[in-house]
Amino acid sequence: MGRRRDDRGQLTRRELVKYGAYGAAGMLFCADEASAQTAAPAQAPPKPKAKSVIQIWMWGGPCHIDTFDPKPKSGAAYSGPYVTPASTNVDGMQVCQMLPLLAKQADKYSLIRSMTHGDYGHETAAYVVQTGHTGGDGQVYPGLGSIVSLIKGYNGGYKGLIPPYVVLTQLQGRFSESGFLGNRASPFATGGDPNGGRFVVEGITTDGITELRQRNRRDLLQRLNSLEHAMKGDSAMLALGKCETNSYDLMLGDAGKVFDLSQEKDAVREGYGRNTFGQSCLAARRLVEQGVPYVTINYPGWDTHKEHFQAMQNLLPQLDKGLSTLLIELSERGLLDTTIVWCSGEFGRTPLVAMEEPWNGGRHHWGPVFANLIAGGGFKGGHVLGATGPRGEEVTDRPVHPSDLIHSVFTLMGIDPDATLPHPQGLSLPAAPPRPKNIQTAGPIVELI
Repeated sequence: MGRRRDDRGQLTRRELVKYGAYGAAGMLFCADEASAQTAAPAQAPPKPKAKSVIQIWMWGGPCHIDTFDPKPKSGAAYSGPYVTPASTNVDGMQVCQMLPLLAKQADKYSLIRSMTHGDYGHETAAYVVQTGHTGGDGQVYPGLGSIVSLIKGYNGGYKGLIPPYVVLTQLQGRFSESGFLGNRASPFATGGDPNGGRFVVEGITTDGITELRQRNRRDLLQRLNSLEHAMKGDSAMLALGKCETNSYDLMLGDAGKVFDLSQEKDAVREGYGRNTFGQSCLAARRLVEQGVPYVTINYPGWDTHKEHFQAMQNLLPQLDKGLSTLLIELSERGLLDTTIVWCSGEFGRTPLVAMEEPWNGGRHHWGPVFANLIAGGGFKGGHVLGATGPRGEEVTDRPVHPSDLIHSVFTLMGIDPDATLPHPQGLSLPAAPPRPKNIQTAGPIVELI
């Protein structure tokens, strides 16, 4: 039995099979509902450079100082043990010393060191970063992934059986990703572990059930389906039969094999790192190769109130290996030019290390400053945008609000920022968020496009 749909609108196993098949047949919902869900562009959309987005969501909030904005001269009370930044292959650009592999790929990405929104709460900050909205007007706005999947998914000509918005492996869980767009734009969370012996993907593969057994089940079902045999030729039954065929194509055909990482050479898998994050990066590369418009890697573990640097000893090498290999492979396969890679969490962490009990070297939430890595899809590589003070406590140059970044992603994806999103109450709401009222920014990050 499939799991029940939760209150965030996650697709159940049964619905994944059904809706995935409908989508491939051009019938995700009935025609009138599908047309009601289509975003109406206010004008001709800009010409796209990017076709897909891979979002690496560092769940919990990574410390900007210990990743992309090192402060070695601030003293141990702020920098901790990381006092020797890694120089990159771009002159004058440095990253944390724990990211030596990424340092060699800096020409492929740019760093935004001046991200800011001033929000200290996980749920509210995640909402701001992924929607660009600060809330408070009675609306639950959809995140960037849901908007991209709606406009660039089945409504935009996507024909794949894999849903157009995939999360590896669990939903972020901080807010409703699809907002008022509803289930039509909900992400599909794979579940499972891509680093396991078999990547068991919800609704596509089942642990302990072989392909042969699944085919035998299908044959038995067809023999028992007396209703379909009795109504042979009926248009409704023909449509359902098409859906069934596409469903099994998803489970047993080539489409679902995108999740079969055993098809990759051992050397490739080792290059990404044999851990859940590294193998999620590999799965993301395989998904964008198949044309999936939006993939999120939900990467937990960054909420390090206690023993922060002990956690970094594990997380940073994983990030370094997985992300650097992803950038290399996307570039070598000619995909980086059309794939945006966006690495962010919901905020930064306190520059001053909390040494007292019970934190023992922890870092807490910090909304005034955080850093993002952005690459591909038309974004320039080898640049640093914005700056922070000597201790990383405040933005000193070119503040960037999440809404500015979202505008820029829309531009590169060829999405009209003024396109009207379908709303259940008929409200006319644009795809792109408004500029923030509480923070002065220079707007979209044109410097990196």
